[in-house]
Amino acid sequence: MSNADFEKTVRDALYAIAPDLEGEPIDPARRYRDQFEFDSMDFLHYVIELHRLTGVEIPESDYPKVETLAGAVAYLTDRSVAGSTH
Repeated sequence: MSNADFEKTVRDALYAIAPDLEGEPIDPARRYRDQFEFDSMDFLHYVIELHRLTGVEIPESDYPKVETLAGAVAYLTDRSVAGSTH
């Protein structure tokens, strides 16, 4: 998958748990909770949706890496590359 594909997937995960965000600008470098009314349960549902859409396990220790759009895209890209080398 390309970065654009991963960005679409991350956006899809966000919209699945917060449909009111669709069409809203998302600053790729800002944490979701700093941009939106995004609480810890929303974040947990988002991580679960990312896993459902990608199959990538995201351990709790890595949650800070997916708190932004850019971070989530980079994380999924890195995990995809790492997974394809095995």
